[in-house]
Amino acid sequence: MRASWILPALVVALLTAGCGTSEHEKQAEAAAAQAQAATEQAQTATEEATKQAQAGMAQVAKGLEAMAGNAGAAVDPVGFKDLQVFFPELDGWSRKKPTGEQITSPMPFAQAEVRYEQGDASLDMKIMDSGFHQLLIAPYMMFLSTGYQKETESGYEKSTTVNGEPGWEKWDGDSRHGELNAIVGKRYLVLLSGEQLADMKPLQTAMAGVDFPRLAALK
Repeated sequence: MRASWILPALVVALLTAGCGTSEHEKQAEAAAAQAQAATEQAQTATEEATKQAQAGMAQVAKGLEAMAGNAGAAVDPVGFKDLQVFFPELDGWSRKKPTGEQITSPMPFAQAEVRYEQGDASLDMKIMDSGFHQLLIAPYMMFLSTGYQKETESGYEKSTTVNGEPGWEKWDGDSRHGELNAIVGKRYLVLLSGEQLADMKPLQTAMAGVDFPRLAALK
């Protein structure tokens, strides 16, 4: 009697085990297929990102070549003390002691800086000699694009003309922060920023005090 049900039970158990193994293998195969598909998608996304990055770099390179074609060959920068003489005196503002530095490697350049203060407000002016090295100007290329403009709820940034030279400006009313910048003679960068300002007028006045023609002629 016992033997009569033991054999069928063993058969059922073996069949059940076989079905379980088959189902497990199917699940494993499905998981492997999903992993493969995800890997292929990631590779495709990486390749596309690489192509976009290469295209972007190509555009930057073309822009640099265009700027280089309109500028002079790279030269040694002037001394930073030669740049400090261009910092103007501003009525109602106290001018602090100018500072400066000159770098010889990997790309030679010189820059001078000064701060102006009036109560809680401050202005920081920097004049840099790029020596016609376009990579020093490259970070500002987007802002120099004709017609570039960006507006937010609190302010704006846009390309503009500063004392007859290409430049750009920014303003944020919430933080009361402003910037006014220019590239003079395709070589010198005049960078001006202000904090705790009511408007852009102090920046415009300070920039107007820089002798652009004399700076452009500096060798």
